[in-house]
Amino acid sequence: MSLIARSLGLGKGQVRAQNAVGSQTKYSEDVLQSFGLVGSAAGQMVTPLSAMRVAAVFACVQRISGAIMTLPVDCYLTDGEIPVKMPRDDLWYKLNEQPSAQFTAASHWEGVSVGQLLRGDSYTWIRRGSNNSIRELLPLPWGTVSPIRMTDGQVRYYLSIPDHGITTWLEPSEVLHFAGFGFDGLRSQSIISYAARSAVGNALAMDSYSGKFFENGAHPSIILNTAVKMSQTQIEGLQAAFAAKYSGSENFHRLPLVLTEGITAKELSLSAQDSQLLEARQFQVIDIARAFGVPPHMIGETSGSTSWGSGIESMSRGFVTYTLQPHLRKIEQELNRKLFPRDSGKFLRFDRDALIEGDSKAQAEYNRAALGGPGSGMGWLTPDEVRRKQGHKPMGGNASELFNPNMNQPKTEQLAEATAE
Repeated sequence: MSLIARSLGLGKGQVRAQNAVGSQTKYSEDVLQSFGLVGSAAGQMVTPLSAMRVAAVFACVQRISGAIMTLPVDCYLTDGEIPVKMPRDDLWYKLNEQPSAQFTAASHWEGVSVGQLLRGDSYTWIRRGSNNSIRELLPLPWGTVSPIRMTDGQVRYYLSIPDHGITTWLEPSEVLHFAGFGFDGLRSQSIISYAARSAVGNALAMDSYSGKFFENGAHPSIILNTAVKMSQTQIEGLQAAFAAKYSGSENFHRLPLVLTEGITAKELSLSAQDSQLLEARQFQVIDIARAFGVPPHMIGETSGSTSWGSGIESMSRGFVTYTLQPHLRKIEQELNRKLFPRDSGKFLRFDRDALIEGDSKAQAEYNRAALGGPGSGMGWLTPDEVRRKQGHKPMGGNASELFNPNMNQPKTEQLAEATAE
């Protein structure tokens, strides 16, 4: 087999793809996926761009990326046991405010998540200064980076951005490679290409079907009957005239149907459920949410909102534990191994507590447990530390001390103990 044939993967898992001139050429599925193209059983070509046109996919990606981009990234120093949060420095600013001149940190982390979810991988260029300091963290478009395994087994990244005149090789230490699920050392498996492939293809096909149905007027199908024999030309002329007069949204209920020459019309009624494919579309929403690990209620599907634990509250906690946590851990590990020396004692971590900032009840319960007290035991935050997190000035005095049930007993309990002694 020739080098070109091997590079195209011909002879292994071949599928057909329509080229620009309408002829059919065989390409392997691997080649199509390398360009972000995958077919589906519904006959729709699924790409990250076309997938985002499906409301359920857009909502799932938005929920996951939106949750991640809201979390602060803090730097800690540890001697192996107790981590201490470090003061804000230039790296903190790049990770939380502006990684490069063109991007905010929110846009950067959102792009990282979108790349992982839709493509499988996302890349950020660590551009360093002459003294090896980090000058900027530049997000890279997925299609401009090609990880390639060299003959010595090492992986290098070929970067090509013709519009900016950039063509170069990057070492692994120069690239933050945020890998998704199933990483094999070069690429990861995208949710669109694997888990949600059929569901997205079906959703695109149903959207197309419904759109064409309503484009043609959303009228029930009509059968025209006549006792007179008509030629094929007359039949086609009648069909064209009927469609021109009554199809399309601009002709909704504009003119009554008038038939002559003994022609009668019979309606084949279609229910709203048939025309909008409500049941099938609802299933696709749940199927797509399942692939992304997003509880259906978070993207507007609430028909089964009480199917897990105590309902929506339990599903929301599950979203944080089983969906967000793996994404956050992968990002943290890539940041730590590329930005800090191995034995520096420094590490970066997302502040998970920020996830409950919008939930006043959960936040109050967390603060109550953190402060300690009767029934809660020893506290791990002082009132002043809680006040700082809420944006209030510390009060000092007893408010700067941790609650200790052995030291902070109510006076009645102290009196009872003293009496007993």
